Amino acid sequence: MTAIKHALQRDIFTPNDERLLSIVNVCKAGKKKKNCFLCATVTTERPVQVKVVKVKKSDKGDFYKRQMAWELRDLTEVDAKDANKENPEFDLHFEKVYRWVASSTAEKNSFISCIWKLNQRYLRKKVEFVNVSPQLLEESVPSGESQSVAGGDEDALDDYQELNAREEQDIESMMEVCEYAISNAEAFAEKLSRELQVLDGANIQSIMASEKQVNILMQLLDRALGEVDNIEGKLLSYEEMLQSVKEQMDQISQSNRLIQISNTNNGKLLDEIQFLVNYMDLSKGHIKALQEGDLSSPKGIEACINASEALSQCMNVTLKPGHEKLMAVKLQQHLFSELRDAFARRLTNHLNNVFVHQGHDQSSTLSQHTAELTLPKHSPLHRDLLRYAKLMEWLKNTQREKYEGLSRTYVDYMTRLYEREIKDFFEVAKIKMAGTSKDGKGKFATLPRKESALKQETESLHGSSGKLTGSTSSLNKLAVSSSNSRRSQSSSLLDMGNMSASDLDVADRTRFDKIFEQVLSELEPLCLAEQDFISKFFKLQQNPTLAQGENVDDSDGMVHSRPPSEHRHSISEKDMVRMMMNKIFQSIETELNSLIALGDKIDSFNSLYMLVKMSHHVWTAENVDPASYLSTTLGNVLVTVKRNFDKCISGQIRQMEEVKISKKSKVGILPFVTGFEEFAKLAEAIFRNAERRGDLDKAYIKLMRAVFNNVEKVANESQKTPRDVVMMENFHHIFSTLSSLKISCLEAERKEAKQKYTEHLQSYVINSLGQPLEKLNHFFEGVEARVAQGVHEEEVSYQLAFNKQELRKVIKEYPGKEVKKGLDNLYKKVDKHLCEEENLLQVVWHSMQDEFIRQYKHFEGLINRCYPGSGITMEFTILDMLEYFSSIAQSH
Repeated sequence: MTAIKHALQRDIFTPNDERLLSIVNVCKAGKKKKNCFLCATVTTERPVQVKVVKVKKSDKGDFYKRQMAWELRDLTEVDAKDANKENPEFDLHFEKVYRWVASSTAEKNSFISCIWKLNQRYLRKKVEFVNVSPQLLEESVPSGESQSVAGGDEDALDDYQELNAREEQDIESMMEVCEYAISNAEAFAEKLSRELQVLDGANIQSIMASEKQVNILMQLLDRALGEVDNIEGKLLSYEEMLQSVKEQMDQISQSNRLIQISNTNNGKLLDEIQFLVNYMDLSKGHIKALQEGDLSSPKGIEACINASEALSQCMNVTLKPGHEKLMAVKLQQHLFSELRDAFARRLTNHLNNVFVHQGHDQSSTLSQHTAELTLPKHSPLHRDLLRYAKLMEWLKNTQREKYEGLSRTYVDYMTRLYEREIKDFFEVAKIKMAGTSKDGKGKFATLPRKESALKQETESLHGSSGKLTGSTSSLNKLAVSSSNSRRSQSSSLLDMGNMSASDLDVADRTRFDKIFEQVLSELEPLCLAEQDFISKFFKLQQNPTLAQGENVDDSDGMVHSRPPSEHRHSISEKDMVRMMMNKIFQSIETELNSLIALGDKIDSFNSLYMLVKMSHHVWTAENVDPASYLSTTLGNVLVTVKRNFDKCISGQIRQMEEVKISKKSKVGILPFVTGFEEFAKLAEAIFRNAERRGDLDKAYIKLMRAVFNNVEKVANESQKTPRDVVMMENFHHIFSTLSSLKISCLEAERKEAKQKYTEHLQSYVINSLGQPLEKLNHFFEGVEARVAQGVHEEEVSYQLAFNKQELRKVIKEYPGKEVKKGLDNLYKKVDKHLCEEENLLQVVWHSMQDEFIRQYKHFEGLINRCYPGSGITMEFTILDMLEYFSSIAQSH
């Protein structure tokens, strides 16, 4: 950098009478690095001008050139960005802000320091320095002293020394006294020299006059030193006298220290005794409550709870080292252990009795629920048992084995109770679902049936998988014997297509839907209430994991002790709740699957109702608790329902594929086409706002593709009815159905049905109409062939076989009467092909009319082009044809 500085001074600044004081290598911030130099300079002539000059190396790189210069008086602010950390960036605020990045922080600091010094020396308007370290900003340069601006350039700046204000005032005063100070400087200087000699002599005389006073001061100091020696002697005598007093005070201090130690020990001993008395003393009232407290009354239970908590506090108190060796502490701990064991046995026996007693009371009320589709409520039992929840928590923390025994007893009891209730509940549901008929008032009445007989009939529906097992006869017993009041057990699209709305027996399906919803609505609060009770009563919702040394027996869902080596297999308490619920309600999933199998056997379309209801209840249960027993169980059953739904759809598709059409009668609208319409209406009503709408949409697409494929299959196999008629009528019906139902997922199929209907309508019209003016058609085909061979249209009439006479002969063979007769025969033929229910006869007849008119206009055009001026016309006009078509349609 020194070499660059000398080169810049020599090449750029010396020719301009400027001195270079500081330099910094910079580039513009935020842009590509195009290095340049910022130079701080002063002029050698007065008045001094201070500038900041930007110097850039030439493009060829062999010399430097001056690019831009700013006056220092135009600088308003210097921003160093950060005063505490090293940062090479800084900003110079002239008329605009210039942002620079120095090659090093040291160069930046040196440059800013130079700018500050120049500002202090030459400018009246001070520049503001922001984010600059105070170390860089030195004190202002005094006016009368020489300051170094930029290191070695002191001689360049300090050619003369300025006077300060006081020196300037003194000189002016002296010059006013001596009028010749300016005109005769030598005389003035000689006068000043004489006055200086006079002052020096006066100073010497003053010093010699003060010698006497110095001697007096020395004498006073000598006397003071004598007094100090006297005081030191007295202090030594005092110290000898106090030495004996010190020994006596040491003895007194030792005695006081021993007394203080004794008092401290006595206080600590008192604190220990007080601690043991306060924390290991159980009141007589608590002892009596633990030994004799009434566990059947609210007051007695409250007293036992308070006593058990006090006992736990006494037993769990943290003893200090050595306390356990005290005999009193051992005796008290032994007493606590006996009280704990005795109370735990008494509490366990009482709760076992409560379980048995409550079970007998609950079983006595079961008979009133069997006739209704409701489950008994266990809220009274839960309310009575929840009073013991805190005692169960105490038992869990103190006597784990007894706590586990009680939990097993409760699970065993509730399993038997719920199994009996749920079994009776589902038997009533099956009776209402399969053993009912309509009475005269239109209400559902239960068919008389003994419970034992119902049990025999439904045994085949029980099983872990929930599928139908057993003989077909036992299943048929569940169906109503009267075929007039009930429809077939297995519904299909073919059956639905051949039935009226009354035959579909909507009331049966609505009744099934209500029964199934009632079953789920009864099970949901029952399971949630029981799970909530188990969590609260057995205190299983607070701690995330079981204590060490515990295990779970999957056979009964209860907690048992396990060896310490298996601690890592401990499970969460949420899993314990789920396992207890699985044990208590182990029959729910089996019974639900059995009920679902029965509903599917009665009517396969019941799977639609079950899928919607089950999905809704699964969604509700997951919102309450995704990991609950209810959510898991209903989710498992939902899989079965979804499987039945898929099986129902597959069965309908299979029946479509197996459909057989009579060879002696016309086809008409296929039964599975009308059946799909009824199915879609039923499904739309069931799945309105349902969570599993996507499953129905997928089923729609499968069914519709099967309908399309099998319509085409039947059309290809049809012998009585033309293929185009089968396709046209059925796809017209499909298009009308999809247009009215407006099922969004079948929009593509709706467009495809319309396209197929239009294509086959046009094909049927063309094939059926054929060539009604056959000879005339053959004649003009020959004309078109000649034109295609290169004969001009106006020259065709000169051909022997196609002259005007031949044309007139052909036209005379088709008078209006013959044309009308042919059209009448065509109408009868079309009427035989088309079915009445779809009512497409007029549509087809109108299309044939349009096709006939098109052929007529084609013939007229050929006559006008090939036989111009001949005056040859058809025997009938377009108006005649319209009248023929209209009269034929009206006559039939």
